[in-house]
Amino acid sequence: MQKYSLEGDPRGLMYEAYRMEGITSQDCRSIFFDWALGLKFELDPIKELTIIYNVYAEKNPGHPMNKVLKEGLSKFNSKTTRRRRRRNRD
Repeated sequence: MQKYSLEGDPRGLMYEAYRMEGITSQDCRSIFFDWALGLKFELDPIKELTIIYNVYAEKNPGHPMNKVLKEGLSKFNSKTTRRRRRRNRD
């Protein structure tokens, strides 16, 4: 796989993250945040994140980026609901 082969990772941030030895979970979170901020507006972040996860996670079991990507996917996929609090009117 080439560094810039994924449309959702044009700068190769995820590619490089998976190649770094000794990378920490905190480093992975910083890289993920940088990736998310740099994602092209017209791309669907959920789709691109899923593609990146599918490409790298299986080949790199136990890598801390897997957990970060999985958390990102779960947060994107969870439905946000608005709850209204009822005010007690006595």
